[in-house]
Amino acid sequence: MKLKIYGFILLLFFSAQIHAVLNISITQGVESASPIAIIPFAWSSSPVLVDADVSNIVTLDLARSGKFSPMPVEDLIAKPAKPEDVHFNTWRVAGIDHVVIGSVEKQAENQFQVKFRLFDVFKGEQVLGYSIPATRESLRSVSHKISDYILESITGLKGAFDTRIVYVTSQQTDKKIQYRLQVADTDGYNPQTLLTSDEPIMSPTWSPDGSHLVYVSFEKGHSEIYSHNIYTAKREKISSYAGINGAPEWSPDGTRLALTLSKDGNADVYVMSLADKKLTRITRHWAIDTEATWMPDGKSLVFTSSRSGKPQLYKIAIDGDSRPQRLTFEGDYNANATISNDGTMIAFVQGYKNSFKIAVLHTETRLIQTLTDGPLDESPEFAPNSSMILYASQKQGQAILAAVSTDGGHKQQLMLSDGEVREPSWASSKK
Repeated sequence: MKLKIYGFILLLFFSAQIHAVLNISITQGVESASPIAIIPFAWSSSPVLVDADVSNIVTLDLARSGKFSPMPVEDLIAKPAKPEDVHFNTWRVAGIDHVVIGSVEKQAENQFQVKFRLFDVFKGEQVLGYSIPATRESLRSVSHKISDYILESITGLKGAFDTRIVYVTSQQTDKKIQYRLQVADTDGYNPQTLLTSDEPIMSPTWSPDGSHLVYVSFEKGHSEIYSHNIYTAKREKISSYAGINGAPEWSPDGTRLALTLSKDGNADVYVMSLADKKLTRITRHWAIDTEATWMPDGKSLVFTSSRSGKPQLYKIAIDGDSRPQRLTFEGDYNANATISNDGTMIAFVQGYKNSFKIAVLHTETRLIQTLTDGPLDESPEFAPNSSMILYASQKQGQAILAAVSTDGGHKQQLMLSDGEVREPSWASSKK
């Protein structure tokens, strides 16, 4: 959730262990998911590495996508290791659309070669095959790349398994709360702490190339915006004006930030050039204007404003020559927008009678579709391929992350084994 100026949604902080892993469970599947058989990869000159079992990682990735229904290993009718062992008639009878086989060969100390082949059962032919070098440290990343290749080959949809998410956790220690900014793979593995603070951390957002984050920190006792290089750990203070410094959002080309400032008396939307820190004021209104996010062309912003009496979404050109265009009219609360990479969908938080759900506005038809059940869903964030929306939610009073497909048919939950988690953001790439 970006820095909230409104009091309509309470900001809930939470506890989590520093190395806690996000455990993912699928809560609603898609009946039309394509049946696929992923044969356990053969490992040569090395035992199977439990936390880098390539075929198992691919299986879990494809199941999480909502596009596939992998056959359980115990139900596999055969386990072919070579192309000539794939008997298409047998798999057709079993109702399987695609078969994946592969191997992991250890070639030297900490050097592996991962090979895989994808077969179309009904065509009776191989449609994809790669041989990819890997190290012990990169085996999981290579596994996610294989999942990306398979997804794109079959569906035409670019994969997003080999990317990362960022989120904020906190832990109660003695009489204070300790906050952590953490980055992990999209399946919850390899969590890394980038920042620890005794004061809240909010609104982490990825740069387009996945190398930096911007976020709001209260470590000096008031809100400030920082840029953080995730590889060098170098931090740069971006904004520390009097009053509110909040809701930072990268432009599509990574050269500017949209942000909310109240330095001139009222909360308004500004755009900052990162090269020289020059500010351009975008909105001028007595109401609260905040939570600006960029349209893909970088020429306009969608933001939240209370100028109609209640929070609603508006669109405005950044050249300052146009008046804001109101986008939402239904519900008591429409805020916290995020936009798909192709600009065809705007996901946002919609509130009715103290119940907050994730909804999508289809920009061409202006139709709104509610995707989640609430009662306190917030901070929506599109996956890089726009097939899923990551958001913050609650389960039995516990703060968790969740994801829903953009058609609402596939849902999953991401929970820490010990603690709570919020403020998600999904990287558009893995540099």
